[in-house]
This record gives sequence, C-alpha cells and structure tokens, in this order.
Amino acid sequence: MPDYRQTLNLPKTNFPMRGNLPNREPEMQKWWDEIDIYQQVLEKRKGADSFILHDGPPYANGDLHIGHALNKILKDFIIRYKSLKGYYAPYIPGWDTHGLPIEHAIVSKKKVDRKNVDPVKFREMCKEYALSFVNKQKEQFKRLGVRGDWDNPYITLKPEYEAEQIRVFGEMLKKGYIYRGQKAIYWSPSSETALAEAEIEYRDKRSPSIYVLFPVKQGNAVLSADNTYVVIWTTTPWTIPANLAVALHEDFEYNLVEANGRKMVMAKALLAKVMEEAGISDYRVLSAFKGKQLEGVICRHPLYDRESPVIFGDHVTLDAGTGCVHTAPGHGEEDFYVGQKYNLGVLCPVDEKGRMTEQAPGFEGLFYDDANKKVTEKLEEAGYLLNLGFITHQYPHDWRTKKPVIFRATEQWFASIDGFREKMLEEIRKVKWTPSWGEIRLHNMIADRGDWCISRQRIWGVPLPIFYCTKCGHPHVTDETIDFVANLFKERGSSVWYEKPVEELMPPGSTCSECGHDKFRKETDTMDVWFDSGSSHRAVLEGRENLQWPADMYLEGSDQYRGWFNSSLSTAVATKGQAPYKEVLSHGFFLDGEGRKMSKSLGNVIAPAKVIQQYGADILRLWVASSDYRADVRISDAILKQTAEAYRKIRNTFRFLLGNLNGFDPGSDRLALNELTELDRYALIKLNRLVERVSKSYDDYDFHQVYYDIHHFCTVFLSQFYLDVLKDRLYVLPTDSEVRRSAQTVLYEVLLTLVKITNPILPHTTEEVWKYIPGDHEISVQLCDFPVAREDWYDEALEKKWDELLTIRDVVLKALEEARAEKLIGNSLGAAVEITPNPEAGELLKSTDHLDQLFIVSGVVLNEASSDVTAEEKVKVTVRTAEGEKCERCWVISPTVGQDADHPHLCSRCATIVKKLGVDLSE
Repeated sequence: MPDYRQTLNLPKTNFPMRGNLPNREPEMQKWWDEIDIYQQVLEKRKGADSFILHDGPPYANGDLHIGHALNKILKDFIIRYKSLKGYYAPYIPGWDTHGLPIEHAIVSKKKVDRKNVDPVKFREMCKEYALSFVNKQKEQFKRLGVRGDWDNPYITLKPEYEAEQIRVFGEMLKKGYIYRGQKAIYWSPSSETALAEAEIEYRDKRSPSIYVLFPVKQGNAVLSADNTYVVIWTTTPWTIPANLAVALHEDFEYNLVEANGRKMVMAKALLAKVMEEAGISDYRVLSAFKGKQLEGVICRHPLYDRESPVIFGDHVTLDAGTGCVHTAPGHGEEDFYVGQKYNLGVLCPVDEKGRMTEQAPGFEGLFYDDANKKVTEKLEEAGYLLNLGFITHQYPHDWRTKKPVIFRATEQWFASIDGFREKMLEEIRKVKWTPSWGEIRLHNMIADRGDWCISRQRIWGVPLPIFYCTKCGHPHVTDETIDFVANLFKERGSSVWYEKPVEELMPPGSTCSECGHDKFRKETDTMDVWFDSGSSHRAVLEGRENLQWPADMYLEGSDQYRGWFNSSLSTAVATKGQAPYKEVLSHGFFLDGEGRKMSKSLGNVIAPAKVIQQYGADILRLWVASSDYRADVRISDAILKQTAEAYRKIRNTFRFLLGNLNGFDPGSDRLALNELTELDRYALIKLNRLVERVSKSYDDYDFHQVYYDIHHFCTVFLSQFYLDVLKDRLYVLPTDSEVRRSAQTVLYEVLLTLVKITNPILPHTTEEVWKYIPGDHEISVQLCDFPVAREDWYDEALEKKWDELLTIRDVVLKALEEARAEKLIGNSLGAAVEITPNPEAGELLKSTDHLDQLFIVSGVVLNEASSDVTAEEKVKVTVRTAEGEKCERCWVISPTVGQDADHPHLCSRCATIVKKLGVDLSE
C-alpha cells in the first residue's frame, strides 16, 4: 500500500521540542550582549514618554537568594512591558556597599581587628570585598535574564554617589533637621553601634520575669511609708541599677494590699494576676485610690542608697505588670522622655560592649545579660524580690548579627522627623500603592516614628562631615564645609576623610563660630547605611542624564516600608518637599511548599542558581509570574516541576504554530480579514480579548493573571479547541487551499501576538521562537511594539454565535467521552453522532458548515429541532460507531473509502487531493 502520509502537510520546524534552557539561555544572553540589545531598545524609544523604575540597592554581600530573584524578575517584567508599550524605560541597577556586615566579614574571614588596623587599609579591604560581590551578583542577576545598564550601575561607595549623599545631609542640616543629642536608642552590643528602627527585627527570647518591691521612703496623706512597698515588674533585671523613678498612671485605680506582713501598691486591674504569679492566696485590700493621689511619694532604690520618686506617664498601661513601671531613662525610649519631663537625669551604667560599668556598683564588668542573675540574687538577699519567673516573648534583635539589642542612652546625631512629619504624611497620600494597604502601613510608621538616629560607630561608611572646635567643643558645619567635603569626596572618595589631616578637609581659614578658635577635630562616626541608600534618589535620579526625579516607581519587599521606602521618603521630603516616587509596589517573602519560612536550619532554602542550573531562568521567571507576589509566596521542587510542565505546554504551542507555518510566506500568502473562515475570524476575536485582558493585567501589575490568561489560551482555547479542529484542514488540504491559507493567516497572527505578550515573562524562549518566525521583522522581539486589540477584528454577532457553538460542542464531547468509557468507540474519529437540537440550537447548527470537523468525528446527523429538548439542554446527542472504512490519509471513517479504483484505501476527498497533487506513490 502506498505511503499516503507523505502527501500530508504534517508540522515541520527546526524549533526544538525540548527547551534545554540551562544551555540555550547563556547563548541567547551572549547574543544580546553582542548586539547591545539594552541600548538598541533605549534608542528605539528615544524621545518617548519616560518610565523610570528606580532600583533599590541590594546589599553586596553573599550570593543571591530567592528573594533577590523575585525582586529583580518583577522589575524586569515591568521594564520590558513598558518598553514594548512605547516608553523610554532605562533601568540602572544599584548596590548598597557600606556598613556592618562587610566589616564583620573582613574581621571574621580575614581575622582583622578593625580597631587596631589603619582605617584607610581596613576600608580598602572592605571596598574590595564589596566590589567582588557586586561583580558576582551582577552576573547572577544577568543570568536571570534581567535587562539593564549592567556596565554602569550605581554603587553607594562610588565617589560621585558619596558626594551627593553629603549634600543631602548638608541640606537637611541647613533646614534645621539635623541635631546632636542624647537619647535612649537601640544599641547593639554585638555590633558595638547604634541602630535605627529599620535595623531591628523581633525574635523569641527567654527572659527573667521579676516582681520587685520598692520600699516607700516618704509617704503622703494617702499612703503611709510604714512597711509599704510599690511593686514593679520587669523582664530586664540588669536595668534595675539604672532605676531613677517609678511611673504610675494618674487615672488608673490602685490598691494598697496587705500580704505576708507587708503592704504593697499595685494597679487594681492587675492585682489578681500578680498575686497568682507570686503564689500569694491570702491577701486583703486595705484601700483604693487614683494614681494621681500618690503625688509626692518617694521610694528608695532597692539596691542603692538613693531615692526613686513616684512620677506619672501616659505610657503606663494595664497590658502586663503591676501598673507601676520601673523607670530607667538611660535604657528606654519612653523612660527617657518621662525622665526629661521630671528632670531625673540620665544614668546609663552599660558600655558599648554591653558590660556593666562602675556606675552599677557590685556588677562592674558583667555582660548585661549575665547581670540579670546577679541583680536578681542581690534583690532576693535584700528581701525585695517578690517573685522570679521566666517568659518567652518577642524581643528586638540586631537584624545583621541576630543577637539581642538593648536601649542605651548615648550622644548621637539625629534627623528630627517632627520637622517634616506632616509633609511626609501628606506626600504618602499622593502616592499610588500596590497593594493598597501599603499606604496605611507607611503612614502609621511615619506617624509613630521617633527621630532618626543617623550616626553609627563604624569605620566602613560615609563619614559624618562634622568638625568640632578643640577649644569649646562646638560642632562646626557650614555651607562652605559641606561643599568643600562633597567636592573632596567626589574627587577622592570618602576614604580621604581618614587619609588627610583635619586642616586639609576644611576650607582654608575656617574658625569656630562660637569662640573663634581655628583648631578642629573631625567626627569619627559614619552615617547610617539607610541614609546612604535613602539618598539614591538624589545621587542617581538627578545624577544621570537619562533619568528623572521623582521616579515613577519603587519596587521592593514589604520589609522596605521600614527601610528604603521610609528613608528615601524622609530625605526627599526633608530636602525637596516631595516624595521621590509616584508609585510604590511591594512584594511578600518566601515560604516552602508546606508554608514554612525558609531557613538554612530547616534545610528548605532554594537557591536561584540551583533552579537555573536544573530548569533554566525562564522556568524561574514563569514561577514568579504564576505567583501572587503581594502575599508570601511558596516555592518547592514540586511547585517548580508544575511550573516546568506549564512551560512545556506553552513551548509546545509555539512549536505547533511554527510547524504549521512551514512554507507560509506572510508577504504573499496572508488573506484579508473578509477572506477568512468564520472559525478563523472567531479565533482572531478571542486573540483580541486575550490582548485586552493581558494588557490590563500588565498595567495593574497582576502578573499571575497574565500567566493564567496566556496559559489558559494556549492549553484550552488553542490546544483543546482551535488547533485541534484545524488539524484536518492543515494536514489534509493542499498547501495552496484558500481554507488552509485562512488558518495559517490566523496562526501567524496568533504566534506573533503570543510571542510579544509573553516576552516580558519568558524573554529567552520568545527570542528563540522569534528567530524561527517566517517573514521580515525586527531583529529582536524586544524591539517590537506590544500588541493592541484591533477594532476591525471584532464581530459581536459572530462571537456570540461561536460562543454558543462551543457550549454545544462541550455537550457533544461529553457524550463522546461517555461512549469511550463504555468501550463503544476509541478515538473520536471512530464515532458518528446524531444530534437533536432545540429550535434555537437547530438554527445555529444548520448555519454552520463542517460540523464533523468541529466535533472531530467521522459523521454528523442533524435531526430536525425538537421542542422536547430544553433550552438548558440545547441538544441531545447519540453516539454510534461510524460506518465505513478508515481512510489511510485523513483517518476519517467514511463509506467512500474504496470507491476510487486508483486509491482504494482513501476516502473520496483524499483521493481527489492526491490526484491533484500528482505525487508518484507507486510501491
């Protein structure tokens, strides 16, 4: 029998079935570099409206983790989409390079004592370390397929950047927003430096929980001093040596209670709880009074011979404790402020390493945490410990060293948030927030935020450009000194601060504005690294010709509401009175497949490099697109396998389209819209709808919806319907058949559109497909325009008709599936269906040609419409075995097989086509 298969137009393409992305993607990226695709894209959009997404700088320390990948890929989605939409969208990646972690790396890995090595040499080691990771991370980001100006990133250690940071500081100082003062701030003994709120994270900590008796030394008309004690509660016994007062709330009701031969004062609302924890069941209430009635009462410190007066504060609550708050102004923010109100002074008997000083007699030299036990023992010896227990609670930790921090009153430099708080809150309302709750989150943070401690006791950072008179100690900072230092940093970098004597860091002839002295010393503290990155809007957006201020968008993880979003807003509003961004988008964090946080200890960390090595960057990018990044995102090997399968289906769609465009010349073979079949015009309508939905989702940054719509279009509309129905005419009809050309015309439009709308998500794959598409077009899909829905393709009546036909088709397919389950048929072409429609469906089916191809069966009998078929049913379907023989060419079962003597194994349709082809099929 002749091989009739060779007369078919079976799909043919060199586009590989398997992606082999780990190997092909680097080749594609090399080609992009060779043609400088980034600059080509910018050149094409030159003069168009700009879209500036300002990159938040990742820290140059260590390999990339999956959070970096999510962040950069999301940014790349947006930049690529905006470029395709016609915007001039440059992308300047950046890096944050100063601060503690790099210092720590040099100290631990190179065994360097930063306090006993030349600062310039130490800073050079830090710089080399930071730049090595800039280069390493740069290659890892590029491997993700992120397009940007990788040859000219911004780096916070660059001299031009540091110079602009100095100018930001100078402008804030000039406006009165910068001051030096003593406050109780977060202090990290493990890092030996002050910390800002953004550098704090909360972790579980087991702490002692003690109730302490403060003996009343001087009573008043309400409270006798005789055998009377005010009871306080604390989880930091080490702060008891720093106690200077006991705070009550004026409006709370307090009780005087007698138990175990002692009279004790505590809040009425907390009395039962305190007694239960102290194991006291036998007690009686002697009297009740408001807190304000204890005005003038003075207690004695339980360990030292000094007074501890009763004072009042609104910070006292009834959430826990006794309603009587141990007050140590040197070790608590609220304590500090209430201490100022009552002129208590500040006592801070803990040094920078967290060791108790001689101001805490009996505990000198003890690390503060070790002092907890000693202080508790001394209280018990003195008879003032009512109860000792332990609690596990959320406690502030240094987010770099992961060790507990303390409050410690020291002299630091601050930015006064009160100076521009209201303006910041006003600017927040003008910004577009995605998700919308971001506005409330940042508003509340700014509304409740204390002054920003901007000084750090570090070497590796941008020095605070401040001089002090050696005679009177007055800080000397002027417009002239700021300008001089900024210019010096721009020329030599900030290490010049350590290289040159103070005289060469100041304008010649500088004198103290207070006393006229001409000798100065320079500040040794550096700036908070959040001030570094928070100045990027000035150093980058205003420092680069192709950018603009403010940025259209900032996009980072949700932790940056307390970090970069916050510090950038602070410096921008303080210096320019306006937010540095028009829109802020934030994303969540990572969980494993079981919803657990990722951690090395759990062994559930997934490195992007490993994913790329196994699957390829496009799989990782598709996973990002498929996830709702606004919430915490799950990733696991199982999830990645599912993503790889979804990718395979999209890739196979591209391959099918390319294969069936073999021999198609869009210049000569495309048909006009009015020459297309109904089915093909219907497909164009659905393609239009897809473009509309995807465009809106991209505009709304709903990438998971983009993914869903594209995947659904490929796997459901195309694979399960349109392409399945087309196979007969694509494979069987002659290549010059107008009906086949109609299908190819639409396949070409579908392919072009799918490649363009998928390009932001799958840049490597779509670029690969692009090279195989027939016809003349741009060298890269990245140089194209994003598709727009074409009004001339829409036809409401036609769309309604075919939508209804598809609902009827679903009924027929269900009947075929049931027949297959009953072993009546195998392949659907083994079936013939008899359809009895209701009147409305009957008219629809009678007006439609080739119902057998629509249902992919070998025969259709359409009965007269019956009123017995309900509107809900639409049609009743009977499935029978098709009569006739199987055509060896089209596989349709037809009674016409064998009627042609020359081709007895073909149906009449195929016999006619084969004769027309004139192919020699002799065995």
